[in-house]
Amino acid sequence: MKILTTPRMERCIGCHSCSLACARIVHKQLSWDTAGIRIRSSGGLSTGFEARVCLACDPAPCAAACPTGAYTQRKGGGVVMRRNLCIRCGECAKACPVDAIYLDPSQEPFVCIHCGQCVPFCPHDCLEMLEAVAEPVQK
Repeated sequence: MKILTTPRMERCIGCHSCSLACARIVHKQLSWDTAGIRIRSSGGLSTGFEARVCLACDPAPCAAACPTGAYTQRKGGGVVMRRNLCIRCGECAKACPVDAIYLDPSQEPFVCIHCGQCVPFCPHDCLEMLEAVAEPVQK
């Protein structure tokens, strides 16, 4: 399984093309609130930008926190979401250690699903899909 990484964020100009591609292609909406990847300033006009994206935790704390099973662990890290089971309680967002689950105004959660649809829309090649590396099993 592949995961989305952000290895070259020093090139980012903050155009949000990746966020808009995610919202439009993956979630079939054109709204900043429905993207699984968010771009924001690192702290000022001259400090650059950072991408807030799911780190593909394994095990995923958001999946463990979901009371309905709407979030389930994805092989290789991250989660699979079944929207029909979501009750919009926000527990997934509270459990995320990197604040990468976004709640839209109606409390519907959006998270990166590591599909890579955003990658070709970045004009400066900041994003990359990499093969997930399995952690060695501790005995």
